[in-house]
Amino acid sequence: MYLWIKALHIIAVISWMAGMLYLPRLFVYHVGAEPGSQQARTFEVMEYRLLHFIMTPAMAVTWIAGVALMLEGGWLAAGWLHAKLTAVVIMSAVHGLLGRWARDFAAGRNTKNAKFFRIINEVPTILMIFIVIMVVVKPF
Repeated sequence: MYLWIKALHIIAVISWMAGMLYLPRLFVYHVGAEPGSQQARTFEVMEYRLLHFIMTPAMAVTWIAGVALMLEGGWLAAGWLHAKLTAVVIMSAVHGLLGRWARDFAAGRNTKNAKFFRIINEVPTILMIFIVIMVVVKPF
């Protein structure tokens, strides 16, 4: 059963990461849309659907399958796992921030510029690199 859970976990991570990398890019484009315009409303629908129908379910499955793997594999005492979990918690916090910023856009309250979202777009990438290294290399 472990390998099936692992496959599910990897599929969920890929889905979550796709959204984590795409949503900030949508924000970059959304900043340039006139608030209340048809273009802005289109971005709001895209952001909502990405967040609620892909990213959040994928994050939930990632966590559930990940905890199952951690318990089934007996990894609780592994130092690399603690480092990975710290990065995953940070990734989850970034997910929450992206959700807040999507709500700000939808309410016409965005105060961030495109440069901000371009920088934020790099955070999930850096976290993903760290997480993959922890899981594959298991340096400690």
